[in-house]
Amino acid sequence: MLRVTALVSVAAMAYAIYYAMVLRGVETTDNAYAQATVVQITPQLAGTVTEVLADDTDLVRPGQVLVRFDAADAQVALEQARAQLAQTVRETRTLYAGNAALEAQVAARQAELVRIGADLKRAVDDAARREPLLEAGAVAREEFEHAQAQAAALRGHAQAAQSAVEAARAQLAANQVLTEGIRVERHPAVLRAAARVHEAQLALHRTTLVAPIGGYVARRNVQVGQRVQAGASLMSVVALGQPWVDANFKEGQLRNLRLGQPVTLQADLYGSKVTYHGTIDGMGAGTGSAFALLPAQNASGNWIKVVQRLPVRIALDPKEVAANPLRVGLSMRVSVDVTKQDGPSLAQAPRAPAPAQPGEDAARAAADAIVRAIIAENAGKP
Repeated sequence: MLRVTALVSVAAMAYAIYYAMVLRGVETTDNAYAQATVVQITPQLAGTVTEVLADDTDLVRPGQVLVRFDAADAQVALEQARAQLAQTVRETRTLYAGNAALEAQVAARQAELVRIGADLKRAVDDAARREPLLEAGAVAREEFEHAQAQAAALRGHAQAAQSAVEAARAQLAANQVLTEGIRVERHPAVLRAAARVHEAQLALHRTTLVAPIGGYVARRNVQVGQRVQAGASLMSVVALGQPWVDANFKEGQLRNLRLGQPVTLQADLYGSKVTYHGTIDGMGAGTGSAFALLPAQNASGNWIKVVQRLPVRIALDPKEVAANPLRVGLSMRVSVDVTKQDGPSLAQAPRAPAPAQPGEDAARAAADAIVRAIIAENAGKP
């Protein structure tokens, strides 16, 4: 019994020393899983699939074509938009050309008004000269009345000419409102038609779906000839080159966790033969139950306390991941060295933006070139 008691005492002391020197400074969990960026390939418009150029497990590069739709309708729409832009440019040019014609019309109306005014003055003078001669009997009354009638008629013509001048000026002003202070290529009607060209060009560009990131294709569920709607999930691209681990620690373990603490990890896929190294990159803003579809109603009368877990993001060494690739969802065993407590518990600055991925800039540039060419062909001389 003394020997057994001594052996137990020695084992207890050894464990106490090991706990104080090793286990006390380590937090572990096996509730951890590998994660990676998963991009859903979804079309922005409805269409009929004509080509599927990637299959499950295929490696794809950024910008590589994955799926093509039938582009006949989009091509026709683009041609219609180009024709409409050309017609709009020519119709807008007529507005500018109309200013000169309307100015000439105003000048002609004014000249007509001046001529009628001169005739009216002569007629009034003739009637005034004949009035004293009528009393002396030197002029017949018929002649005097004829002069008065002619003056009255010219007054009516003068009023009509004045109205014609005002109408011509109003028409010129209305036309100038549509053209004043702006060039043909910046006219609202031309810009509206150009926007339709951009829209049609983007629609044509979107008939080809490309990989936004590099990775491996997973969950392909599209076939040639299939009619798909906008937003339907066709396949996924998983970026296995930059995975991370979401480790779910219990509430009691979080008090010692800090950003930047070193982490050692083992995957069930490789076992203890492969050890990964990383650092704590971030901590979740809430537990899993807080963001569940049906969150727990802790204020209800039948509440039962359950130990909550908080996801902790762990960044891995890229070289180790390249040597021993991981897959999304693989189980991991995590050990965090919590001896250093000088780091923050939450991020103190925004994360650096990710590098830009290939987008629709090329389609926009192509549309701009088409618009410039059509305007140059139809705008005539400056």
